Amino acid sequence: MAPPFTVIRDSTPDSAIPRGAVVAMGNFDGVHLGHRAVIAAALEMGRAHGRPALALTFEPHPRRFFSPNTPQFRLTDERAKLRLLAGTGLAGAVVMTFDKARAGTSAQDFIHHDLIGRLGVSGIAVGYDFHFGKGRVGSPSLLVNEAPRLGIEVDVQPHVDIDERPVSSSAIRIALAEGLLNDATTMLGAPWFITGEVIHGEKRGRDLGYPTANIRLDANCGLKHGIYAVRVGRGPERVEGVASFGRRPTFDNGAPLLEIFLFDFKGDLYGQTLDCAFVGFIREELKFDSLEALIRQMDDDSARARTVLAAAPDAFPRLGVID
Repeated sequence: MAPPFTVIRDSTPDSAIPRGAVVAMGNFDGVHLGHRAVIAAALEMGRAHGRPALALTFEPHPRRFFSPNTPQFRLTDERAKLRLLAGTGLAGAVVMTFDKARAGTSAQDFIHHDLIGRLGVSGIAVGYDFHFGKGRVGSPSLLVNEAPRLGIEVDVQPHVDIDERPVSSSAIRIALAEGLLNDATTMLGAPWFITGEVIHGEKRGRDLGYPTANIRLDANCGLKHGIYAVRVGRGPERVEGVASFGRRPTFDNGAPLLEIFLFDFKGDLYGQTLDCAFVGFIREELKFDSLEALIRQMDDDSARARTVLAAAPDAFPRLGVID
């Protein structure tokens, strides 16, 4: 049985922090392939020195602090990010609160007080473009220059490219907004997923022969409205299905809602929390002139979703367990 994934927060007493750990440092929104290269470097450094490897990240995302009124489409909320990090082999994560005090901390103070003083790190892995400290003056080159004096090892990972394009959280957001699900999945290394509680809807799906599990996504979710092939996790169980995300233009053009029809499944899911992985984009959201035309299209969508899912039988993010 794997050791528990430890989450260290600002409130964690110093005595509970493993001294000498290696940290992979970043915001890790989405935990994409670029992030995973940094994590892999930290894991290798930890193995080489017999030290645990941890992620070091910030919540809320610094963009949220600096631009609180600007909508932010996060690929992963805090819990989803931690579950993905827990699935990488890391021993735990340090979650630092990003607030006014943190934003005002100089890069040198962050290194000496937080990294060396409180955490006692023995090594740091970081991406080429990660900056920290007041005014973002902290950089990978600063860490490299400080490393000999501090007696720590620093590994700076270059950008990861796919088809000569750098992998980034921003590029993944754009791909999801444009319905380019294959591109997003390639950059993430696994399908993008959401987690949410099943809520009561209008129950129209029952009358159409397609009862759905409905989940309200974050208001800033930038996923393209349309129909998707999905694989749903309910604990260790996996169930395949087809989902609609959008405003239901045939009926009410209301607030965006994720409506999931699970294949070959019967049961009451209200109040349960599901993980929904988006495996393939089927089509854009459409308005239909009749319920008969809608049902015919739903039959076709379901058949196409089954084909997509059959071609990717293991497509699901690797999620670890956190407290």
